[in-house]
Amino acid sequence: MTFRARIDKVLEIALVVLMGALVLDVVWQVASRYIFSNPSSFTDELATFLLIWVGLAGAAYVKGKHEHLAIDILHTKMGPRTLNHTMIFINVLVIIFCLAIMVVGGSWLVYTRFVLGQLSAALQIPVGYVYAIVPISGLLMTYYAIDDIAHLVKNYKTLKQA
Repeated sequence: MTFRARIDKVLEIALVVLMGALVLDVVWQVASRYIFSNPSSFTDELATFLLIWVGLAGAAYVKGKHEHLAIDILHTKMGPRTLNHTMIFINVLVIIFCLAIMVVGGSWLVYTRFVLGQLSAALQIPVGYVYAIVPISGLLMTYYAIDDIAHLVKNYKTLKQA
């Protein structure tokens, strides 16, 4: 099993657990509000935090699986070499964005939340833990983009010989 396949498997399991927790949380929220007429105080906040984690971890997962939303009108009109160049360029842009915004900016966000000691209102947990998924997701997407570039370069050498 390759390193990438292991990361995919870990992400799959994490996403299943997070989605399961999100579903249970929302079911409990609805039940406590409408069946027991005693709304739970933490479920709204927990659902928000879980949704943040599911959204960003899911974005990294679909980047790795090449299942992200894309408009492929231009791709169908490009030759194999041009498409290969374009995909390398796109992955370089993804790396720049992920490193600059998600890893550096996200790390700064997490760091400042911990330094300021900001706690969530209902759960009373440090908000830095909630935002920690931003740099984690950025690192995962950066890894996937670098791995994709490596495969595209290898593919380019094959296309060049043909």
